Amino acid sequence: MSSVFPTDAQDAFVFLGATGDLAYKKIFPALHNMVRHGTLTVPVIGVAKSGWTLDQLRDRARDSIQHSGEMDDAAFARLIQLLDYIDGDYSDPATFNALKKKLKDAKHPLHYLAIPPSLFEVVTEALAKSGCATGARIVVEKPFGRDLASSKELNATLHHVFAESQIFRIDHYLGKEAVENLLFFRFANSVLEPIWNRTYVESVQITMAEEFGVAGRGKFYEETGAIRDVVQNHLLQVVALLAMEAPTSMYWESIRDEQVKVFRMIPPIQPARLVRGQFQGYKDEPGVARDSTVETYAAVRFEVDSWRWAGVPFLIRAGKCMKKTVTEVMVKLKRPPLARPAAERNYYRFRLGPDISLASGLRIKKPGTKMVAMPIEMLAVDHVLGDEVEAYERLLTDAMQGDSLLFVREDAVDASWVVVQNLLGNIAPVHVYAPGSWGPKEADALAADIGGWHDPV
Repeated sequence: MSSVFPTDAQDAFVFLGATGDLAYKKIFPALHNMVRHGTLTVPVIGVAKSGWTLDQLRDRARDSIQHSGEMDDAAFARLIQLLDYIDGDYSDPATFNALKKKLKDAKHPLHYLAIPPSLFEVVTEALAKSGCATGARIVVEKPFGRDLASSKELNATLHHVFAESQIFRIDHYLGKEAVENLLFFRFANSVLEPIWNRTYVESVQITMAEEFGVAGRGKFYEETGAIRDVVQNHLLQVVALLAMEAPTSMYWESIRDEQVKVFRMIPPIQPARLVRGQFQGYKDEPGVARDSTVETYAAVRFEVDSWRWAGVPFLIRAGKCMKKTVTEVMVKLKRPPLARPAAERNYYRFRLGPDISLASGLRIKKPGTKMVAMPIEMLAVDHVLGDEVEAYERLLTDAMQGDSLLFVREDAVDASWVVVQNLLGNIAPVHVYAPGSWGPKEADALAADIGGWHDPV
């Protein structure tokens, strides 16, 4: 294992899988924006086995950035000057010897593995043998395994060459402006702390709905499903930001310590608290088995077994082909002790995407002669801002600078797998639901005692 952890900013950016979909959809636009904003001035080296030339990769980069709608001619010209390419097999030592030569005097390269996890072992060992791992950091994409055992195996493979402090596990969701705002909102406002607990909070709901289906990725989804795709990672990370205690400092390890504590305080979710669904027509998608039991929808209910949150139900639901595309958090507060309490609760609402809003639900007197209440919503933030390209730009910039706050630590990955481990596989029936709905009706029972699911509007 390399014992050198660079304290300086990275002086080269290497991305393996340079001709793949991830590079086309996310990495090239992010690199272009980094150049435009002055945060990328070092050599950029793509590696892949496609039989391509550097000119073909440059054309690919141009198509990618034009497709993103972010083209800045001057920034793109600078990116092209920085860009180089190696076409070679990952199992061939000559590929990485060529990489070492192209790195020249670079002491702290960043290696982005935009490749399947099955190739990690071959690539990391080749990076080490060629000397390209010395002083380097490495970025790996989710999924971080398929379950707890495979996650541990994957981490062991990475740790054979890289120390934990050199490994940056990227989950683009953590780079979204709205998700970061959750952390800031929690701890930058003293008015919130006295009520952010079991005494005042009745329930917490998180909905991640997508109006579209698997979008031609049927084969991928057959191996993944909603629980592995978004519940174990994206949505549990949101839970951690909502439920964590204040960090001892704003140093990134202090914040990540508190996030891990939340995962460890969630008892493993039992199948009785899970509802799985599959949208009607999923089995007709290319790459999907005709007898598939993979879930395109999952709803779970659990608690965070801490002093702050004991007894407060947390509910998560995520699905495809639902009524609209939206990710929203609803924190409902308990009713005030009035003689005739109204049906409406006070609440905090966080719209995380695709648009962004942060709102508080209150009640005021309805104009007129009678003492009648009416609900209002106060908006602190209400605008469209941010997308996955911007999230990748933020995360890659942080990785180049060595800031690991928005990346996932090994113990957090393992702890989140423990939370969902009992839910993996065909552990519960799959209920068919109509496209354009909020999912199977069987999920209603999970929220029946708290007034039902909150459907974002």
